[in-house]
Amino acid sequence: FSTFGYTSRMPNTVERLRIENFGPIVEAEVEFGDLTVFVGPQATGKSLFLQIFKLLQDRGSIWERFKSAGLVWTSQPQEFLELYLGEGMGSAYSPDNTRLIWNDEAVELAKHLSGANKSKKDEQIFYIPAQRVMCLSRGLPLRFVDFQAGDPFVLRQFSETIYQMTQTEFARASRFFPVSGRMREGVRRRLQESIFAGLGLSLKRQQHQKRLVLTDESGRELPYLVWSAGQREFVPMLLGFYWLMPSGKASRRDEALRWVIIEEPEMGLHAQAILDVMTLALELLRRGYRVCLTSHAPLVLDVVWALGVIGRHGGTDADVRRMLNLSPQEAEVAKHALQVRPRVYYFQRNGRAVDISDLDPGAEHIEESGWGGLTEFSGKIGEVVAECAAR
Repeated sequence: FSTFGYTSRMPNTVERLRIENFGPIVEAEVEFGDLTVFVGPQATGKSLFLQIFKLLQDRGSIWERFKSAGLVWTSQPQEFLELYLGEGMGSAYSPDNTRLIWNDEAVELAKHLSGANKSKKDEQIFYIPAQRVMCLSRGLPLRFVDFQAGDPFVLRQFSETIYQMTQTEFARASRFFPVSGRMREGVRRRLQESIFAGLGLSLKRQQHQKRLVLTDESGRELPYLVWSAGQREFVPMLLGFYWLMPSGKASRRDEALRWVIIEEPEMGLHAQAILDVMTLALELLRRGYRVCLTSHAPLVLDVVWALGVIGRHGGTDADVRRMLNLSPQEAEVAKHALQVRPRVYYFQRNGRAVDISDLDPGAEHIEESGWGGLTEFSGKIGEVVAECAAR
């Protein structure tokens, strides 16, 4: 990655996916980095692209999950996609026009799906979806079978995973956050301030079931329905981070798991909390995961851009720590952040994705200089204000 001017010690494995004529996507080719960020307006195909990416990687585990839930389907790809992508999405695929090219090899989707039952593989991609707030019903994560058949697979699978964790790994625990040994002390402290406002997250028995509640120092309980929007958005993501970063000496829960996708990690969060979530994403990278994000927050790309500038100009982990408000104990995360190979793609309204990985504010094309539309509006506002002030 030319902008950064340094060599990552992470595996330099080129993985490339090209999708043509699939729903809103006319043409999108992505070469994944250690950290890959998708930006662009709503409904331009960012989530669709990543869900197809998971389908290509995890077809065996997806097929097995559907079968274990008692779901049935025909050999038609459109019917399977209705189950996997969600109701109404089967028509996004056209047998005559849709093309999938994975690492320079064409993929016949019908053939790929029909062979799923012969390839029982471990899950390689952990997916935290944008709809994660739907995982919690009054503080209790839903099971895979609790959702409708037309709900997206990635939502159902994520909810099932965090449900299993609450019922097994945390079955005897009364406190979910903050918990010693889960996350670094610095980021725990900042999250408690920026998201939980000093409250703790606990597992309490309510109406014959254990549910997540917020508690203050006096033990007063705040049930799910009175949580803030940011707390409702973040708690499922927090449980996802717990699953990915187990306590103890193990850096990862499952060596077969290679990728983490997080959609819109900024939803409902204050700027400091967004920085904390980006710190957690950098921690995932340090542990050997490759991370994909979708975002509508300029701050997310600000961090990616700043890491490039810091690395290119001989900056150190101290500069990264100052930027992200990290403690000296988090120096290892900051050092590793300067080795990351990022890629950034802008999904446009015309159905095409543009590589804007250089994030050059002086680029000729607005797609890059405006960082995929995330900064061009604030720049336009500044221009108007400056013109008015000069009159």
